[in-house]
Amino acid sequence: MDFFSLDNFLTLLMLTLLQAVLGFDNLLYISMESKRVAAADRPRVRRTGIAIAIVLRIGLLFVLTKAIQFFQDPFLSLATHPLHVRLSGHALIVLLGGAFILYTAVKEIFHMLAPAAINRHHEGPAQVSVNKAVTMIVLMNLVFSFDSILGAIALTDNFATMAVAVVISGLLMVWLADRVSTFLQRNRMYEVLGLFVLLLVGVMLLSEGGHLAHLSFFGFAIEPMAKSTFYFVIAVLVVVDVVQGRYQQKLLAMDGPEGPPSP
Repeated sequence: MDFFSLDNFLTLLMLTLLQAVLGFDNLLYISMESKRVAAADRPRVRRTGIAIAIVLRIGLLFVLTKAIQFFQDPFLSLATHPLHVRLSGHALIVLLGGAFILYTAVKEIFHMLAPAAINRHHEGPAQVSVNKAVTMIVLMNLVFSFDSILGAIALTDNFATMAVAVVISGLLMVWLADRVSTFLQRNRMYEVLGLFVLLLVGVMLLSEGGHLAHLSFFGFAIEPMAKSTFYFVIAVLVVVDVVQGRYQQKLLAMDGPEGPPSP
């Protein structure tokens, strides 16, 4: 296929859109992870992490196009009455990524509920080193990239087209990550919403990994959470958060500076 042909251009456009849609959850994780370093280092952490991830994504793309069966074929099979599993490399990576994101979200939620967490978070101290934050962004970027790369392979066999789509989506991610992080910093009321969305991302990855591993308990198979369901739940969470915020402002306005009216 000619790289400069019209068909190839349309495929490139579709791949870029696919990478952008599937990259939302990755973008949220990058914004959350970068907040754990000193404020002055956050933009550099996001850009460095995404830049390294782009290079590694292209390398992963090359590996998957040459040895996709290595990741898809199961290397562990277990069939008993309570548990059935056929674990492949792809499933293992997705399961580990989902478990880690779930752990990170729960830990940050409990950290946010700590008595002194608000003041410490407002001061912006570094909770982790720059190198550790960049490493985690790169690793999780690779976990999130599996679906988009497999989708790209299904659309075309032109490696150059897929590589260009990865680079374009990476540049868009750099641009959007700074804006998402700035928005969360200026609107701290949405931090809780962001953490619960991240929690939902972990659940989605675990369900997807369980499905890839053909995991079932007592005959009940694990079904993957559909992307449409994921985005619908996010939309509901956003609407609930906005309505709750406005209702709270209305109650404060009704109470007035002298407090709520006497019964």
